Amino acid sequence: MISADFIGWLVALALLVVIIASAVRILFEYERGVVFRMGRYAGLKGPGLRFIIPVMDKIVKVSLRTVAMDVPPQDVITRDNVSIKVNAVLYFRVVQPDKALIEVENYLYATSQLAQTSLRSVLGQSDMDDLLSRRDQLNQHLQEILDRQTDPWGVKVSNVEIKHVDLPVEMQRAMARQAVAERERRAKVINAEGEFQASQKLADAAKIIATEPSALQLRFLQTLVEIAAEKNSTVVFPLPLDLIRPFLEKIEKPPQ
Repeated sequence: MISADFIGWLVALALLVVIIASAVRILFEYERGVVFRMGRYAGLKGPGLRFIIPVMDKIVKVSLRTVAMDVPPQDVITRDNVSIKVNAVLYFRVVQPDKALIEVENYLYATSQLAQTSLRSVLGQSDMDDLLSRRDQLNQHLQEILDRQTDPWGVKVSNVEIKHVDLPVEMQRAMARQAVAERERRAKVINAEGEFQASQKLADAAKIIATEPSALQLRFLQTLVEIAAEKNSTVVFPLPLDLIRPFLEKIEKPPQ
């Protein structure tokens, strides 16, 4: 039969195990433990095997790893009255675990709500063209605003990226027409520039031929060679009078 002393030792041993278990905490490298003693902040615990005072102390683990949080699609009306849906992704991490627990009730929820309101506010002050062409600057502006507002919570916002902009169908069609018109405009400009350069070259060639009549004769001969290479049966080619003028003068000159 089990004695009362043996039962007492078992109870004491069980209590000792419970006390030791409640006094020991293991923290990973990416975690920090915020210690509250009798409800008051008592300090931070680093990674490893840590001990606290049972019953009196309570330790709350906080992860220091970067969190990638999706910002749900937000209905935004831009400054030029275009209604769009925009979603983003937010990258942040806790740098001061004590503030993340003491200064705000739920820093994850608070950061998410702040990101949604800031996204609507910042994009609502931008034009549609700026949203499509200056996305990097808008991302940086959002990051600065969120980082400044989450600093009292001990949260560091490292990056904000606008993921997708959902345009209305009418706006997509208008942008497609604008892109086609822009390509046509560029084609006409390039064609006009080509015609202008060609006219300049022709004007330069005309000036050279005007000052050097022999250049025109060489051009005639070159054209004749090009025509002959195409195997035409009959070639009608104007012969410059300058080539036969010496012969005509000899014929017309009376013999002495």
